[in-house]
Amino acid sequence: MKKIGILSILFALFSAVADAQPLKRIKICYPSLSFRQSNVWVAREMGLFNKYGLEVEPILFRGGQVATQALVSGDPPIVNIGTVVQATIQGHNLVLTAAVENKYDLIIFTRPGITQIEQLKGKKIGITGFNSATHYASIIVARHIGAELKELTLIPAGLDTERIASVTTGVLDATYVATSAAPLARKAGLTEIVSVGDLGVEVQGNGFATSRAYIAANRDVVKSALKGFVEAIYLIYSNKPAAQKVFAKYMRTNNPEVLEDSYNGYIKSIPKKPYPTMKGIQFMLDVLAPTLPNAKNFKPEQFVDLSFLQELEKEGFFTEMAKRYPTKN
Repeated sequence: MKKIGILSILFALFSAVADAQPLKRIKICYPSLSFRQSNVWVAREMGLFNKYGLEVEPILFRGGQVATQALVSGDPPIVNIGTVVQATIQGHNLVLTAAVENKYDLIIFTRPGITQIEQLKGKKIGITGFNSATHYASIIVARHIGAELKELTLIPAGLDTERIASVTTGVLDATYVATSAAPLARKAGLTEIVSVGDLGVEVQGNGFATSRAYIAANRDVVKSALKGFVEAIYLIYSNKPAAQKVFAKYMRTNNPEVLEDSYNGYIKSIPKKPYPTMKGIQFMLDVLAPTLPNAKNFKPEQFVDLSFLQELEKEGFFTEMAKRYPTKN
């Protein structure tokens, strides 16, 4: 009996060691300091990626274009962006496995003296970079005021805080500011014109993007990362103090107005089931067609892989998250 007991203990110990597999290390990139990137931050800081077997290093790349180029190169293998459409049209075969934005979270702020959106024609407008959300928001604005995009002078000018400073000093006439940075623009005395999301155009913005090649070779990693990403959504909804603490770290601010606006913006706009929008992808295809004619040959379904979210649905993952993180929202 003693021998059996000892053998049982040893077997249990060996099993525990075998089960304690080392965490898979990967990088996940995000292109801005907007609250829409916070699922990656919260999943990292609250140990949710670890829970699903991953050690994630979040990396900031300045702007969607730079982040997309990094994803195309394969390092990092997963990026929280919405600019997969143009890259795939150009032959890189990227896909969204989830998405958290169907309207651009961007508010137009201007220097004193500009009070109407129509006055932006011919003005210098700060964007994060070409082929970024701010670039495509400019297309929406141009159409709204009946202008050609070339009638807006688009100038890449860095992140929100840098663009706000450039408008304040007169280098720029206007810029787009994420909800999370809007209090800074107001404090700087800039004029708030309109939210791009209120102009009535559905878009495909930020989402969990990777390549089909990476999925083929690392499907389990992508699914694990997505689980952490989705669980972070539920955690943020249910635990405001913890979420705002992470927001403060990654957004590099302790400004209570910024943190409050960021959290409220998150709850107002981020879906708990982050499915991409086919209508928003079609908008991107239509926008890109003049410069990338073969965009007309693509359908929205070619830019997404919904199988991961569908698997989570079948496995009851969303139901489990709702029970684990109960909220009124």
